[in-house]
Amino acid sequence: MVTSTCKGSFLVCAILVLDLVLKVSGNAEGDALNALKSNLQDPNNVLQSWDATLVNPCTWFHVTCNSDNSVTRLDLGNADLSGTLVPNLGNLPNLQYLELFNNNISGKIPDELGNLKNLVSLDLYLNVLTGPIPATLGKLSYLRVLRLNNNALSGGIPMSLTGINSLQVLDLSNNQLKGTVPVNGSFSMFTPISFQNNPGLIQPKM
Repeated sequence: MVTSTCKGSFLVCAILVLDLVLKVSGNAEGDALNALKSNLQDPNNVLQSWDATLVNPCTWFHVTCNSDNSVTRLDLGNADLSGTLVPNLGNLPNLQYLELFNNNISGKIPDELGNLKNLVSLDLYLNVLTGPIPATLGKLSYLRVLRLNNNALSGGIPMSLTGINSLQVLDLSNNQLKGTVPVNGSFSMFTPISFQNNPGLIQPKM
């Protein structure tokens, strides 16, 4: 179809190819969010508008897109959701805000969140997440806000996080983290409040 049209007009061909690329991108992002929806229990039907048959998810409630119909925000805080996060969330290349705070989400934080290169804010606090903080989060060079407090996260604090020079807000309190709190890099500006109530965590000597 596209090939036959291209013979008549290069401009029409270019428009059709661009449209196809946007649809494929939209479908990939919609697939990622539908994978999340399939893994979550939603007693209040917050995700009712998430229709898998649509070309892209930009008309869904709690989803914000840019002018290219690519997802930039996911706002699902205080939604009474339970279940687990999915690796597919790493397939949202333009996501800037991932807001899933104050739910009952369990399981591990997927390593694939480290693929969200444009992420500015990651708010997963007040859930029941377990397992380690992924070292891959250290790849999020635009991240300004990282709040993972009030979960049941374990293990040490990845040194890779200290290399996020843009980080301005950090809260890892009220978990089960252990080891020594890093003091180098961006961590030099954070006070013990960011790490309190982790019984196995050793605060640096001031």
